Amino acid sequence: MDNEYNTKHLSEVLKIFKNKTNLAKGLNQVEVKRAWEEQMGPAIQKYTLQVSFNKGTLYVRLNSSVLREELSYGKTKIINNLNESLGQKLIHKIVLS
Repeated sequence: MDNEYNTKHLSEVLKIFKNKTNLAKGLNQVEVKRAWEEQMGPAIQKYTLQVSFNKGTLYVRLNSSVLREELSYGKTKIINNLNESLGQKLIHKIVLS
C-alpha cells in the first residue's frame, strides 16, 4: 500500500484509540477536575473535598453548606463555563453534596 493514502494526523489516531478503549473515561475525569479547579479558582477549591465525573454528571463534595447553597443557584452557568473550558459538552448535570 502506498503510504500517502494511509496517513492520518496523530490527533486523529489518538482520538480513534481513545474512543475504542476506556481511555476516554479516564481522560474526561482528569480534564473535568482540571476545568473545575481552573474555572472555580483557589477560593472555592479550598472548600472542595472531591470532584468526580460519571456519565455526564459532575459530582462535587464541598465542606461548606453555605458555599454549596450559593453554587446551587448558578449550576447552569457553572456547567456552561466548564464545558466551554473543556471545549466540548461533557457535563450535563452537577450534583453538589
